[in-house]
Amino acid sequence: MSIPKENNSESEGAKTSSVKKSNPVSFRPYKDPDDIASEGSWNEKSESKAYPKINNKEKDLSLRVSLKGNRVYLLKNKEVVYTMLSTAGIFKGGKSMTPIGTFKIRSNRGETFFNKKLNEGAHNWTSWDPTNVYLFHSVPTKENGKFNIKEANKLGKDQGSHGCIRLSIPDSHWLMKNIPVGTKVVIKND
Repeated sequence: MSIPKENNSESEGAKTSSVKKSNPVSFRPYKDPDDIASEGSWNEKSESKAYPKINNKEKDLSLRVSLKGNRVYLLKNKEVVYTMLSTAGIFKGGKSMTPIGTFKIRSNRGETFFNKKLNEGAHNWTSWDPTNVYLFHSVPTKENGKFNIKEANKLGKDQGSHGCIRLSIPDSHWLMKNIPVGTKVVIKND
C-alpha cells in the first residue's frame, strides 16, 4: 500500500462556533439489521446470523460501501443479504482517502501484511483495486502483530484508514475466503 501520511491538525475559524459532526446513520443507504453488532465490535461478526452461502460462480453479487455511513453491504440480486461494520479513509478537505467509484474484487488476497512506511498492518486482505493499493482487510495491527485497539474501536462509527476499508476480524476473513473474483464493488460517500 502506498498511502499519503495523515495530518492530525485541525484548524479553527476566528469565531467560536460548535462544529456539528455528521450523523453516520443519515449517510447509510440501507437500514441496519436488528442483529447488527455494536459499533466498535471488531472481534466479532457484524451480524449474529450465519454468513450467506456464496457460490464461486455467482454473478449477481455486489459489495456496496458507504464511506460516511461506515458500512459495507453484501447484495445479492440487489437485495442486502449481509451488513458489515466498516471504517474507511479519513476525510481531508471534504474528500475521503478511499477512492469512490466502481471497482471489482481482484484475485490478490492474503492472510497478513505489514506496511513499514505506515507502521501498520492487518489480517485477511482482499484487493479491490487494479493497482493493489486499496484493500478490504481486518482492523489494523501494530508492528508486533497485536491489534491497534484505538483504531479498532473506530469500526462502524468513524473513518480512520489511509484508504483501505477495514472490517472486523471475522468479516474480513469470511470476505477473503468467500467473495468471488470479479464481484462488483461500489464505493460512495453515502
